[in-house]
Amino acid sequence: MTTKTLWILCAGSVLALAGDPGTNSWPMWGGTPDRNMVSSMKGVPARWDVAKKENIKWVAQLGSQSYGNPTVGGGVVLVGTNNESLKDPKIKGDKGVLMAFKESDGSFMYQLVSDKLAAGRVNDWPYQGVASSPMIEDDRAYYVNNRAEVVCFELQTGKIIWKFDMMEEVGAHPHNLANSSPVGYGDLIYVSTSNGQDESHVHIPSPRAPSIIALNKKTGKLVWEDNSVGEKILHGQWSSPAVGLIGDVVQVVSAQGDGWVRGYEATTGKKLWEFDTNPKDSVWPKTRNELISTPIIQNNRVYISNGQDPEHGEGDAHLYAIDATKRGDITKTGQIWHYPIRRSISTGALHNGILYYADFSGFLHAIDAETGKQIWKHDMLAAVWGSPMVIDGKVYLGDEDGDVVVLEAGRQLKQLFETNMGSSVYCTVVPANGTLFVVNRNQLFAIAQKN
Repeated sequence: MTTKTLWILCAGSVLALAGDPGTNSWPMWGGTPDRNMVSSMKGVPARWDVAKKENIKWVAQLGSQSYGNPTVGGGVVLVGTNNESLKDPKIKGDKGVLMAFKESDGSFMYQLVSDKLAAGRVNDWPYQGVASSPMIEDDRAYYVNNRAEVVCFELQTGKIIWKFDMMEEVGAHPHNLANSSPVGYGDLIYVSTSNGQDESHVHIPSPRAPSIIALNKKTGKLVWEDNSVGEKILHGQWSSPAVGLIGDVVQVVSAQGDGWVRGYEATTGKKLWEFDTNPKDSVWPKTRNELISTPIIQNNRVYISNGQDPEHGEGDAHLYAIDATKRGDITKTGQIWHYPIRRSISTGALHNGILYYADFSGFLHAIDAETGKQIWKHDMLAAVWGSPMVIDGKVYLGDEDGDVVVLEAGRQLKQLFETNMGSSVYCTVVPANGTLFVVNRNQLFAIAQKN
């Protein structure tokens, strides 16, 4: 049985750990806890035209910079941005903002606004807003704001239920921005703390702060934490955790700031394994990389590549398939295959035996998931921040030039369509209810086939 078809009975309810979220929602980053960027949704457009409004259902105005990938559930679309659009004229200045729109027509519902941290860019970079992709579950939603607070709120109203301040409670010192996208299992929710360096890029102010924490969804209380990284943080910690059944154990997999990816028992936080994604002779920052990509979990394997902050530019990096059923330091024993790639901050999509993976240099790679051999490579001709999304046998991917390309998923490279969204597309195309949700720097587009 593969994780694609597995359902776990947990805490009296059926929880889909993996695979496809279905056709009605995209309730978290990656759609499901395993974070695999794949949807079987039918009938979504493979072409559209912004200028002519062809297949454009509605457009909503965001702030001036938008990095928070949208999530959709309960008739609501949530997306992180900044305060430059002044939805509320009484709230002025640079803020972190999570906006909520009605899925049916794009009408503005409410926003959650957070003041910037007083320390400035070392913790909370100007005008970056909210970069966390919220998790929606029933009538609640969860996200990490720019103040490194995990926030639980009512989905329909935006009313805050609880907050967990990671700086106050566990001593986290986010570097540049706190941005982890929450993932849940049972009564727990997991986030990265974004703990990192100070402005000197040498000193770690909070070496005892954990890299990953688990909170109770209902109360916001800390359940477990892990600090395997300690003083070995290379820069920041901007990846998001994934959850999946691996062997007979539900694991949380976390990519961390020392370049290692680690697996934990989901309910207890017991560390099960760790894997170094860098060669032993690598040296930061020239040849050693951190981990910004989110791991995906499929068929007892973890797929992840390393990279660096886009401000560091391009460079060589490494993509791995890891056997996560093994225990201990599995750097040697757990490697199934290695694929040389350019630095990447993207997350993978595994569909019909092919792993689609983008790098920051602008190449989309199609890789045989069993062998790690390249099938084809497509040049986007611009930097890629987002992740490839496979929907109904097609691969959707945006780039920094604002182009979105649609390719046929499969072993032959075939481009079906390309269009420009008017400004940079840093986010990932998201499907829900027969609609594509595409975010550029300052707009949210709902794209649907018109009758």
